[in-house]
Amino acid sequence: MNSDLNILYIDAIGLLKELIATPSFSKEEEKTAGIIARFFASRDIAATWVGNNIFVLNRYFDEKKPTILLNSHHDTVKPNPQYTKDPFSPIEEEGKLFGLGSNDAGGCLVSLIATFLYFYDRPDLKYNIIIAATAEEEISGTGGIEYTLKYLPKIDSAIVGEPTLMQMAVAERGLMVLDCISHGKAGHAARNEGENAIYKALKDIEWFRNYQFAKVSELLGPSRMNVTVIETENKAHNVVPAVCKFIVDTRINELYSFEEVLDIIKTNVNCEVKPRSTRLRSTSIPLDHPLVKAGLDLGRSYYGSPTTSDKALMPFPALKIGPGDSARSHTADEYIYIEEIRTGIEIYIQLLNNVV
Repeated sequence: MNSDLNILYIDAIGLLKELIATPSFSKEEEKTAGIIARFFASRDIAATWVGNNIFVLNRYFDEKKPTILLNSHHDTVKPNPQYTKDPFSPIEEEGKLFGLGSNDAGGCLVSLIATFLYFYDRPDLKYNIIIAATAEEEISGTGGIEYTLKYLPKIDSAIVGEPTLMQMAVAERGLMVLDCISHGKAGHAARNEGENAIYKALKDIEWFRNYQFAKVSELLGPSRMNVTVIETENKAHNVVPAVCKFIVDTRINELYSFEEVLDIIKTNVNCEVKPRSTRLRSTSIPLDHPLVKAGLDLGRSYYGSPTTSDKALMPFPALKIGPGDSARSHTADEYIYIEEIRTGIEIYIQLLNNVV
């Protein structure tokens, strides 16, 4: 296989354009999964297809060796209504490649695929390398990386491709969404009857707004809670509501378990509190891990990421790093600089060369 970096780069750009031109909303990624599988097949590499996920093992995979997983996702959110360009037209302008999913996380995915191809048929690797292009990342779905891991050999560590300007996200906040219900008693508003569930909810909402967690992370800062939705079931203006529901978005640093956070909340509020899921926990990779040390040797900086990715679903050390800028994700007229992809491939290869 030709490992010339320029060919890998050209092929990566071509693949990214094809992915941009093909809608791949979460749970609807069959067509982009097919594109990725055909990309490998055209190079005489057999890919395994599970759900809407594609993975490939390096040619000389040896189960006696440790294994590094390269992972990014090929699903996208739906296009922002403020788009001025066709989100499914891969347009090049002034060194930028526009299109839905170009930055999050198509550029990362094709750069990791190019990196995998670079190492694919080397027989002398100290590590096995697996590439996995997975689905449902944007909705934290169970049919993506979580599902794919059931089919993979034992993984020792991973590189997760997300736009980080090729700096190292060594920690991530955990995400726990809480459904809260305040109960009152219905009554006629004109007669000032009942017990207003909204007013009860407001007391708890004020607590969520003002509470400060004591443990502050050096990487991730304080844990935070934000009330993002509030509603009552009754739509009549003259009925005192018996039930008020609200949703709390909690972002938890690595110093707290979700169970600790729930205990603190339930001790301080009167409403019912139920977590939708406790899957997306805070994660971190040690600074002395070989992947991180390799990045530091290349002059990469490290930080704690406020956003959540598939890294949260990996039960092994994972480093989040990739071309593109998280600030561009989910924006109208999303783009990635074409040069960022070339640089991404080069840095990924250098990083792995320092390890494998």
